[in-house]
Amino acid sequence: MDEVIRVEGLTKRFGDFTAVDQVSFTVQRGEVIGYLGPNGSGKTTTIRMLLGLLLPSEGKAWVLGYDIWRQSEAIRRQCGYMSQKFSLYHDLTVEENLRFYGGVYGVGEEIQIQATLERVGLAAQRQTMVSALATGWKQRLALAIAIVHRPQLLFLDEPTSGVDPTARRAFWDLIYELVHEGVTALVTTHYMDEAEYCGKVGVMRDGKLLALDTPEQLKKQVLRGLAYDLFATPLIEALSFLEASPLPLRVGLSGDHLRVILPKEVEPSCLLAELQQAGYGEARIEPVEASLEDVFLALSGK
Repeated sequence: MDEVIRVEGLTKRFGDFTAVDQVSFTVQRGEVIGYLGPNGSGKTTTIRMLLGLLLPSEGKAWVLGYDIWRQSEAIRRQCGYMSQKFSLYHDLTVEENLRFYGGVYGVGEEIQIQATLERVGLAAQRQTMVSALATGWKQRLALAIAIVHRPQLLFLDEPTSGVDPTARRAFWDLIYELVHEGVTALVTTHYMDEAEYCGKVGVMRDGKLLALDTPEQLKKQVLRGLAYDLFATPLIEALSFLEASPLPLRVGLSGDHLRVILPKEVEPSCLLAELQQAGYGEARIEPVEASLEDVFLALSGK
């Protein structure tokens, strides 16, 4: 594998506000990197700097071997970018939008336009006005625009925001089809479950890259304990009780139960006994696999 992105101390300030703070990482060819973090954590700003759309305040980066300070035009020619807000012309059809953007990239071959429509599942909607498309179909068209010129590297900025789980799964299937053909993808998301699809995950908060590794390694290295689902009634009172207990490393609400991280040396039966002594006689605790949400909360201290 060879290096597709190298970032060293990348920083962006807007006045007194630091949006991206001394970020460093590398991406190898054929990887799918998930850039995970809440809105405002610096994910989009990082992408815009890597594409040369925004000059850094400090730091260096190379994308496909090109310097982001001096060779941004060359970078954009070989990259596909799907932004958070789809830049689609609503008074044009699906096919007309793709032809227009394909022309911007110098793509004029009819076979390439039609093949791209087929790939994203939009062949039947080619004559549909964009204004009549549902969000999931607009998302597919935005992806088609990003890949019509057959880029080596894809930057996808929260591409599945606002669409249903089935559409999200289909979109990730498309990403992996492209990756199997040699494309590298950097995908930002704030969906913790979606980040599990990625080969590696970078966790951002307040402009800082807190960690970058495979989901499995992050769970092993970041979490200092084991994860459990705990069921107790009344739930909120049990939460307050456990927050005051010295046994858990962390406890929080998770739907109709509590997610508890216990030190590896603490037996869950000890926590259960503590609950039962406090009057939560029906409480039960079950071991579960840790999630990336557990990792994020551990890293962010929240």
